[in-house]
Amino acid sequence: MSSSASSPAMDSVSDELWALIEPLIPPRPPAVNGRTGRPRRDDRAALEGIVYVLRTGIGWAKLPGGLGYGSGWTCWRRLREWQDAEVWEDVHRLVLDELARRGQLDWSRCSLDSVSVRAKKGGQLIGPNPTDRGKRGTKYHLLVDRSGQPLNIAISGANRHDSVLLEPILDSMPAIKVGGRGHPRRRPIKLHGDKGYDNRRCRAYLRRRGITARIARIGIESSKRLGRHRWVLERTIGWLLAYKRLALRYDRTEKTITALARLAVVLIAARHLTSD
Repeated sequence: MSSSASSPAMDSVSDELWALIEPLIPPRPPAVNGRTGRPRRDDRAALEGIVYVLRTGIGWAKLPGGLGYGSGWTCWRRLREWQDAEVWEDVHRLVLDELARRGQLDWSRCSLDSVSVRAKKGGQLIGPNPTDRGKRGTKYHLLVDRSGQPLNIAISGANRHDSVLLEPILDSMPAIKVGGRGHPRRRPIKLHGDKGYDNRRCRAYLRRRGITARIARIGIESSKRLGRHRWVLERTIGWLLAYKRLALRYDRTEKTITALARLAVVLIAARHLTSD
């Protein structure tokens, strides 16, 4: 692991990442009646502003104008526009394709788990957290490869059982190129999970997909035995929550929180694009 991948505090939009994102950004809407209005803030500057809010956790309205990113509301609108255009999902797939081309994805042993955070202002994808005295919360479900690279993320209310998200997060995996050869891949060989995934429905689904289940059995096995394989997932979850806008949720809408979470995993994965 390179030092560039050790802390989200070092995140910025690298040239390598921007080269993947820029072609995905939809063109500016045409002017109405020939009026262009105020000059549009540069897309890369707006993206840097979004990353700044994501990393520091400040409110959108409090984004300092002197940083050159434009207003916080401009960044917020751009985040949502690009979410509608599926920019974040597309760039995540491109980053994973590039990592696979470099031999930096390992599908042999993947892990899935979740983490819950408080949601201060309510909103969508929120529920009472049974582990936090019923306070309102959101749960991030994260799938990583053997080395901890984030392959996919899903969001739910904190009251949703982990096992309910196993199928959606695997079904929504994009097809990732495998080193430039053979058929694209979208499922792991083995999947590690704790006792939260130990039920017939999850095991039957994994069998149908041809995925070997490495799930701790309730009352039989300890989840700690999976620790030597799953610690990379816990590390990646730590990186995810280092983005303060995710660690304590203030954004109310599904669109905004989904875009921010996807951008966070893109930034985590993209650190390795500059680690050569």
